[in-house]
Amino acid sequence: MKKEHKLTCGIEIHQQLEGKKLFCNCPAMIQERVRDYIVERKIRAVVGETGEIDIAAAYEAQKGKKFIYECYNDNVCLIDLDEAPPNELNKDVFNTALQVCKLLKAIVVDEVQVMRKTVVDGSNAAGFQRTALVGLNGQLETSEGVVSIPTIFVEEDSARPMKREADKVTYRLDRLGIPLFEIATGPDMHSPEHCAEVAEKLGMLLRATGKCKRGIGTIRQDINVSIPGGTRVELKGAQDLKLITSLVKFEADRQKNLLKIKDDLRKRTVKKLNPKFVNVSGLFLTTNCGVVNKTLTSKGKVLAVKLDGFDGFLGREVQLSRRLGSEFSDYAKIKAGVGGIFHSDEELTKYGFSDKEISNLKNKLKVSDKDAFVLCAAQEQKVSNALRAVVDRANYCFVGVPNEVRDAKPDATSVFLRPMPGAARLYPETDVPPILVDKNLLAKIKLPELIEDKVARFVKLGLSKDLAELLAKSARTFLFDKFIKKFKNIKPAFLAETLATIDRIVRREFNVEISPSDEDFEIVFTELDKGKIDKASIIKIFKENKSVKKIIKNFYLTSDADVEKTIKQIVNKNKGAPFNALMGLVMKELRGKASGETVMKILKKLVK
Repeated sequence: MKKEHKLTCGIEIHQQLEGKKLFCNCPAMIQERVRDYIVERKIRAVVGETGEIDIAAAYEAQKGKKFIYECYNDNVCLIDLDEAPPNELNKDVFNTALQVCKLLKAIVVDEVQVMRKTVVDGSNAAGFQRTALVGLNGQLETSEGVVSIPTIFVEEDSARPMKREADKVTYRLDRLGIPLFEIATGPDMHSPEHCAEVAEKLGMLLRATGKCKRGIGTIRQDINVSIPGGTRVELKGAQDLKLITSLVKFEADRQKNLLKIKDDLRKRTVKKLNPKFVNVSGLFLTTNCGVVNKTLTSKGKVLAVKLDGFDGFLGREVQLSRRLGSEFSDYAKIKAGVGGIFHSDEELTKYGFSDKEISNLKNKLKVSDKDAFVLCAAQEQKVSNALRAVVDRANYCFVGVPNEVRDAKPDATSVFLRPMPGAARLYPETDVPPILVDKNLLAKIKLPELIEDKVARFVKLGLSKDLAELLAKSARTFLFDKFIKKFKNIKPAFLAETLATIDRIVRREFNVEISPSDEDFEIVFTELDKGKIDKASIIKIFKENKSVKKIIKNFYLTSDADVEKTIKQIVNKNKGAPFNALMGLVMKELRGKASGETVMKILKKLVK
């Protein structure tokens, strides 16, 4: 007999890769400087391979928004702007994808066909995203058994949203085209903790390839959650692993609360709504509510709608600090572009409405003690669409949980983003030739060393387990492997400690944020290996936060002759002092300029 689960989860991991973009030679990098030029576009939905327009694409297209794209000369090209055909799929990315398929024991497809996925929210300047299925039916070992991996895709990342306004969105195209792995799990997790474990394990597996970007925003998790009686809801764009447990818990609670609302509405025998929208602008000509006042001044309208039998329901909490009224407001904002709504289950006087205005509104709508009402102020077309969205969402309360995509927020709550997309948005990319995969190609793909294997190897080199784990998960782990072969006079533990912790030490001791390059580390360890600098100088070198190549000579050790001269001066000034005291005085003077071994040798010669 199949076990009944209280919660079901699945994850889609989206991991950015280093190197070049997926279909052009532009570097895959994020820019923070001012853009070089802009391009403006409007995008429409098109028919997919099934002969239909996808529901989510049609939903976005009906908004009619204008999109502004910020571009850079050095990593935005005509391919990004859909003004030139794409190159072939990036071979380095493809080979890494084959590695991932092997690691997850997935079946690699015989022919990799790039597809276009319709996306009309402006995040792709072409109106579609290129994506390619590489692997099927993989698996991941976890503490709670095997989790299935139905699909492994390679696709291009979308543009970065920089500013959202009512009628336009500004995107930055530096991120567009950066290669992504999209790895989907089956609905095999049944606790928030297991969901978080799977996300972490997949992240570590991808990191083992050495090709993944690091930092916030480079890996994103879309989490699918459902409970019995509810439906699949996708939480989009979770970036912090620490939030996954709370995101899943909060969504499960939200669905549970929505199902309770459905049951309570039935107990109250509330029926499906088909109300009229009432123009109540005349009731608020002298109102102190700023939003309404501004709307009427700009020749907008105030419309209201009665929700029969909904009294008390709009104030019901469905998620932490979010109520059913918040859900209604989300739909109005997204579908109509209004700033929000007012409803009867909130304290309306705090917005500037008077008790008399509220009483007159209730009378005009013929609101009883069991009814609720919603009020919206905006331009005529928007306000009608907003109330229609509210009524549609209110009627869904009789069904329970809407099948939708929600935006994951930093506090682990979520807001409505768009309807769940269907299958009608995919069609073949005819500008990119398919890639044939045979046994010879697969045989050439070597598996990378897994994190746990790397940790075991590092421990054998003399690293503590904690340091080994820290370094194995670090972006500098491959640098360590290079250095232990090159620098034979430096102990592996010291190399590891420096690579893994130098940023944190400098931040803690000097309040300086550093980001040393691979070249900086190589120069420092080269000079240390040759005996030209002392270990004690390394922190001082990095805390300067400058190119090591330019400042390294300032930290060269003093010659033995000059060291002896300095020691003689200190001994003469402190005649009769104990050896240990003299050693302390000398090291204070020569720290970073002479090694302790050299100082002790010379001091013993002078003090007999």
